[in-house]
Amino acid sequence: MLILADDLGYGDLGAFGGGLIRTPHIDRLAAEGVRLTSFYASANVCTPSRAGLLTGRYPIRTGLAHDVIRQSDTHGLPLSEVTIAEALPEAYASALIGKWHLGHVAPFWPPTQHGFDLFHGLPYSHDMQPLAMSAASGDGLELIDDTPDMDRLTEQFFQRGLRFIEDNRDRPFFLMLALTAPHIPLDPHPDHAGRSAAAEYGDVVEEIDAWTGALVAKLKSLGIDDDTLVMVTSDNGPWFEGSAGGLRDRKGGAGWEGGYRTPFIARHPGRIPPGLSNDAIAMNIDLLPTLLSWAGAKPAPGVIDGADISALLSSAGASSPHEALILFNNEEIAAIRTQRWKYVVRSYYRTIEAQLDRVGRPDWTVLVDMQTDPEEAYDMSSRYPGVLADMEARLLAARALFEPMRRTAPAAPR
Repeated sequence: MLILADDLGYGDLGAFGGGLIRTPHIDRLAAEGVRLTSFYASANVCTPSRAGLLTGRYPIRTGLAHDVIRQSDTHGLPLSEVTIAEALPEAYASALIGKWHLGHVAPFWPPTQHGFDLFHGLPYSHDMQPLAMSAASGDGLELIDDTPDMDRLTEQFFQRGLRFIEDNRDRPFFLMLALTAPHIPLDPHPDHAGRSAAAEYGDVVEEIDAWTGALVAKLKSLGIDDDTLVMVTSDNGPWFEGSAGGLRDRKGGAGWEGGYRTPFIARHPGRIPPGLSNDAIAMNIDLLPTLLSWAGAKPAPGVIDGADISALLSSAGASSPHEALILFNNEEIAAIRTQRWKYVVRSYYRTIEAQLDRVGRPDWTVLVDMQTDPEEAYDMSSRYPGVLADMEARLLAARALFEPMRRTAPAAPR
């Protein structure tokens, strides 16, 4: 089971150093399970990040790396892509409840076209119009509400999720609760409004926390708590509000940590020891191969960029299966991250997207020692020329592999 928040910041949860927002239920999950403290979204905005999460592939492979899907767009996640729901054994019931944002016209819509048995939610972000709540199962699609109450979205998603759990208590299931909160607009539920020290943003996060507690209580009441893996993460970093936890930049920011690094918590009593924390690098593309391994299923077909991180969930000392992770900004490679080092080659300044490694100005690139400088404040290129050469080679290899897959024209150099 996956709870995917929308625009939740790395520093918003108490378990990741947050102080203003009260998140006791999610913090308890962390205390009873594992925190991955160097976990990345596969993009700095939502559509490509969700594509990466569901397919285990860098979003550029799916054709969805550029920007996000808008109301007027007619493209979506190709049916040839294999999602987590499709890759899990047939015995698993699957549901996606909440925000889809991977295509809202045929043949990409609804999510039951991509292996989910049930869908209940929205076609895209709740700041887009027109907006309607829909449900699907099998070949049917039903309009539930063409003017959903914004302050009831989180409540409705969790309530439908609880019903799905109840209905499938006697079989294995995969539930993805893809929340709209705390993405703007912020519309706190009346029961939570005005309670958080972090104002409306904190109110909606505290509601997520309260419903997470209700979900765990449901698992316990049904006697399936010990059989259920529960994960909590975000689709990217925080936007206009929220805490990046001291990391540089925010959602949409090219190259820097704040747009990509997200909290990740996993709890499975009996399989994940309590109180673990692991700093090994990982990414949401790892969830597909990991969940298949967790379920004892065969690997997904085709090219998978993600890796099985089961070892990270059960050992604080386990190393990452990745030599490096690639951070994309749209279809451009913005940074390369190894366990210790980060090579940043794209950034924003005012209206300019700067290509830091452009010809003639190699001194603009930034080599960061993530062990000593998590805020990405200092360039170590002159001190570690050997490391710089290695990272440049990784960048060239990644560009050679992925640039032919791009669907849009390269950004003009500045």
